[in-house]
Amino acid sequence: MEYIKRHLEPEILEVSRDYPAILLTGPRQSGKTTMLRKLSEEEGKGRKYVSLDDYDLREQARYDPKGFLQKYSPPVLIDEVQYAPDLFTYIKIYIDEHHRPGDFWLAGDQIFRLMRGVRESLAGRVILFSMMPLSQREITGAESRAFTTDYSRLLEEEKKIAPMTLPKIYERIWTGGMPGRVGTSGKDRERYYSSYLIAFVERDVRELSGEVDALKFNAFIRSAAARCSQLVNCKAMADDAGISQTQAKDWLGILETLGIVFFIHPYSNNVLKRTIKAPKMYFADTGLVCYLTRWTSPEVAESGAMAGALLENFAVSEILKSYSNAGLEPYLYYYRDHDAKEIDLLIEGDGKLCPVEIKKTASPEKKIIGAFSLIEKAPLIRGTSAVICTGDRLSSFDEDNLVVPVWLI
Repeated sequence: MEYIKRHLEPEILEVSRDYPAILLTGPRQSGKTTMLRKLSEEEGKGRKYVSLDDYDLREQARYDPKGFLQKYSPPVLIDEVQYAPDLFTYIKIYIDEHHRPGDFWLAGDQIFRLMRGVRESLAGRVILFSMMPLSQREITGAESRAFTTDYSRLLEEEKKIAPMTLPKIYERIWTGGMPGRVGTSGKDRERYYSSYLIAFVERDVRELSGEVDALKFNAFIRSAAARCSQLVNCKAMADDAGISQTQAKDWLGILETLGIVFFIHPYSNNVLKRTIKAPKMYFADTGLVCYLTRWTSPEVAESGAMAGALLENFAVSEILKSYSNAGLEPYLYYYRDHDAKEIDLLIEGDGKLCPVEIKKTASPEKKIIGAFSLIEKAPLIRGTSAVICTGDRLSSFDEDNLVVPVWLI
């Protein structure tokens, strides 16, 4: 498959000119290694590449980290660095002795474990990046821009991005954004995701939690996928998998640790006291969701019972990617109170709170925006709102409430 340029590339190169180390995390097979090796070739510094996926190299990095760094001296790209956490201390010593920008490029899957090592050894010496699966903007070659509800910006973007029909939208949802799946036929889909889950359970999950019942874990992750875009319900997932709620919470933490799922937390303050406390759960890759929930084609995914949930997961994950790829911290929330009144997404920035609804319709009705009044008691100014839908053009109900096609994210 032809290489797809990632939006993080200029960010990484720019930071490498000023900082001695960068650390890139993200889910398995999201393209971290491919991108960094591509950048290594283009920068022309003779950067060495070493992967701790190799057991012998991993053992050397663990038990003789000083000798390891002498053999693989900077500039170096160390992949799967989570397997040798003691290496961080020696990287710190090397950085403090030499003070050279761009010496260390580090990559790994297990986000929380890596963060612990960074906090303990490399604080102030490393810049962190997170890579999700390919965004639709990356796939189509569109410019990297964080999503906004600014009408003039969206109008400008609409001129550059080709509209997508409803079937095309669900083809994108069903295919997902894993580099190994984009641009391929659907024939190898079952084999790809089956192999992906086997490697995920056998290597990543066991590395974090020790022995695990693969059948029960697979039942658990399928249950989680069936509940994407919903409030987290550990009891229901535990019942589906035949495990305890404590085990379900632990496994959900592992899915987050490995970048498979992410959570959007509720917006609340001293005024809005009746809000639900549970987070909503989304998957980083909608293709994986479709595989786990057994939607065998884009057509059945579009017409099936999960069509709305899949569209919401797709939209929220694309918004998150747009911020992450632009090097910005996303401040995303949702709102739901005990009267079941809900707003799918709230985007905070510049002292404003912009409400967003996501609907599987080409022509949303204006009554949808009625829920947006729920946040008028919030301390932040209510910004321009948006209803994200499957329409073919940008429009609005009025100057403060936009109708945004999902392909424009």
